[in-house]
Amino acid sequence: MKKRIIVIIGLLWVFPLAAFADEITVAAAANVQFTLEDLKAEFTKETGIGVKAVIGSSGKLTSQVENGAPFDVFLSADMKYPAKIYKDGFSLEAPKVYAYGVLILWTMKDMDLSKGITVLGDPSIQKIAIANPELAPYGREAVNSLKFYKLYDKLQKELVLGESISQANQFITTGAADIGFTAKSIVLAPNMKGKGKWVDIDPQSYKPIAQGVIVLKYGQQNHLKDAEAFYNFIFSAPAQEIFKKYGYNLTK
Repeated sequence: MKKRIIVIIGLLWVFPLAAFADEITVAAAANVQFTLEDLKAEFTKETGIGVKAVIGSSGKLTSQVENGAPFDVFLSADMKYPAKIYKDGFSLEAPKVYAYGVLILWTMKDMDLSKGITVLGDPSIQKIAIANPELAPYGREAVNSLKFYKLYDKLQKELVLGESISQANQFITTGAADIGFTAKSIVLAPNMKGKGKWVDIDPQSYKPIAQGVIVLKYGQQNHLKDAEAFYNFIFSAPAQEIFKKYGYNLTK
């Protein structure tokens, strides 16, 4: 009996209790991809609950939720998609805003970005990356900003659509696009800092990107305690500091 106890204690030493803890699946919009790594680490440290991330465009993730994907919590890039999820009965509670996203222009090329968005009128720019505005809120607001500056009609043929911010970022970082719209949280990620040049887009030129979180019906039915723990953690001081670190605004 003593030997068995010693073996068990030894296993616990090698494999911490957190390894045996429950795990939840969090679906997250691509702009939250790098931020979520820090959130996961802090949450697991505090609770011992593991987090598996599924990254994609808000629109595509919403479609997956409504087709039965086993996601516990959804971090959207806006409020439109989680509101639809709630309306369609895939959650028992309405979504809540957790942060406000910031839209930027980003390029790997040696461009003068001091002019802001008007730099897009430079004839040397042939391809402009944005996330698909039909699926990704950052793409939608990029279009709104272009329309605000009366540039959309002129530049529409130069737009290269990515399925999500992630694919738009790939177009930018690989040089497949000369420049592109993305989330500020991407360029502030540790593995992206110092790469290329970027500039904020005037927030008056697009609608506030209110990002929403919602506990999904699957999470409510299968991992209620853990899913709600993650939801509540998102609004905690440590999590809010992480969002600030990645360039999100906590108020409009």
